[in-house]
Amino acid sequence: MTQTITTPSATRGGRVHRAWWIAAAAALTVMAAGAFGTMPGLLVTPLHRDLGWSRGSIGFAVWVNMAVSGLVAPFATALMDRLGLRRVAAGALVAVGAGAALTAVMTQPWQLTLYWGFLVGLGCGSVAMGFAAVVVQRWFGARRGLVTGVLTGAGVFGQFAFLPLLSWGVDRYQWRPVTVTVALAALALVPLAWLLLRDHPADLGLRPYGSGGSVPRPAPVPGAARRTVAVLRAAARTRTFWLLAGTFAICGASTNGVMWTGFVPAAHDHGMPTTVAAGLLSLIGVFNVAGTVLSGWLTDRHDPRLLLSCYYGMRALSLVCLPYLLGPEAHWPLIAFVVFFGLLDVATVPPTIALSAVREVYGERSGAIVFGWTLAFHQVGAGLMAFAGGLLRDSLGSYDLVWFGSALLCAVAALLAAAIGRPGPAAGAPGERVSG
Repeated sequence: MTQTITTPSATRGGRVHRAWWIAAAAALTVMAAGAFGTMPGLLVTPLHRDLGWSRGSIGFAVWVNMAVSGLVAPFATALMDRLGLRRVAAGALVAVGAGAALTAVMTQPWQLTLYWGFLVGLGCGSVAMGFAAVVVQRWFGARRGLVTGVLTGAGVFGQFAFLPLLSWGVDRYQWRPVTVTVALAALALVPLAWLLLRDHPADLGLRPYGSGGSVPRPAPVPGAARRTVAVLRAAARTRTFWLLAGTFAICGASTNGVMWTGFVPAAHDHGMPTTVAAGLLSLIGVFNVAGTVLSGWLTDRHDPRLLLSCYYGMRALSLVCLPYLLGPEAHWPLIAFVVFFGLLDVATVPPTIALSAVREVYGERSGAIVFGWTLAFHQVGAGLMAFAGGLLRDSLGSYDLVWFGSALLCAVAALLAAAIGRPGPAAGAPGERVSG
């Protein structure tokens, strides 16, 4: 049974629609998850120095973290239809807190893989971009591209804005007290997310923002895991899905996979202090926010396929230049790279979500799950690149080949994005009739 809501789509008296407050609460949650996911890049050098672990073994834990966070995203997205946004967000933050706390007492590399790789990856992946896609789909009938850009920017802001503080903490107090602080911060956010988030506009007698018609409150959907796999099977029959998955895997490899885990240690190899390198990475995050919001605005107005192709092509050019810019100081060409790369880094997300959520292809309720699966490819690609980067650094003594390889992959992604073509009808998601 569903409940039909016919109340106005905006609150009376000119007040701000509740959807914007929900978006703000979601932004806080996504920002926190992003901040918790930045730690691996800061742990590479301390763990190698203090515990004698190889960069390859640390990179493997980072790969597990990114792969788990990506693979859990579509299942968490489907689980939100069953349990609601609040329960999934609260559970995710508890998992992050537990994983970070246990990391502080680890003594073996496999424990890093279990605690930070699995538990923190599980939590962060549950409230990442797939979570943002569900919020946008449920609460907004208009301005979806803009809100997607804002929520994505919030996650990126969380990833990078706290880097200088975390880096200073690791440098001043060592890495264990910082991981304990991360654990306490995650647990402190649990009641906040529970109080601020709401699952659906119908729970408050509202329509989604910008919706002109009555909107039913969907009934809980059982069998989240089966539904998630069934949506993948249906989406996998479309050429668009595989092109999106391929481009997004390269996106992860050329951003999270190299920047989160490679930039700070690579800059340190060139004589740059870790705190300065972390500050530059944080500056990338600042421009990520502007670039992602701008990309969301452009996605509402222009062909998302063309945008993706341009973004990947420009990213390839920037990564080719990076090995020649690194040095002991943050000179102006390196700062110019930081600004340019920051504007492009997460700009791919709004057009990718727009292409993943095409109702005529995947169905209204399956678009967020489809994007969750493309996000899984993104994170697996990122993890593989992080692992490969650690192995290459151990064997070659340099990260240069990582930057050049990432640039080549971005050039391939630009061609794949241009080949996506206009969406056509698919077989449809389970329980949905897809029109042509």
